[in-house]
Amino acid sequence: MTVRIHPYVSEMNHARLTALSRQPRQSVSTIVDVALTNYFASSPDGVGGHALLRRLDTVTRQIGRLEEKDLIIGETLALFIRYFMMTTPPVPADRQEVARAAGDLRFESFLEQLGIDLQSGKRILEQVVRNLFIDETDLFTDAELDRLHQPAPTIENGEVHDA
Repeated sequence: MTVRIHPYVSEMNHARLTALSRQPRQSVSTIVDVALTNYFASSPDGVGGHALLRRLDTVTRQIGRLEEKDLIIGETLALFIRYFMMTTPPVPADRQEVARAAGDLRFESFLEQLGIDLQSGKRILEQVVRNLFIDETDLFTDAELDRLHQPAPTIENGEVHDA
C-alpha cells in the first residue's frame, strides 16, 4: 500500500528530481521512496548519515595512528641528531672545506639510496624491528622447547614428583 504525501522541497531539489524522473522507469514517487528508504536504513534511530559517521570515526582513528607514528619518527630523528652532534668532534678550520665537500658527496649518496629504497618498497626500519623480535625457536632446540612446555615437577614432603 502506498500513501500520498505532499512534501515541500527547495527549487533546486525540485529541478533535480524532475530531471531525474524523466529517465525511463523513474518516477518522482519511486525516487523519493528509494531516497527515504536509504536515509532510514543508514541508522537504527532513523537519523541519516550513520554510515558516514562510522567511516569518519575510522578515518579519525587512522589519522591518530599516523600522528603517533609521525611523532615516533620525529623523536627518533631528533635523538639521532642529538647523538650525532654530541659525538662528532668539531672540524679544524683548515679542513672545513674538505669536510664540506665530503659531506656533500655523502649527502648525494644518501639521497640516491633513499630514492632506491623508496622505489623498491624496502623499509630499513621494518627490517630492524623484525630482527629485534626473534622467535623462541631461534634460541632453543626442539627438545629444549618440549621440556620448557612441560609442567614443572611438584615437591611434596621433600620428594620430587612429575606433574
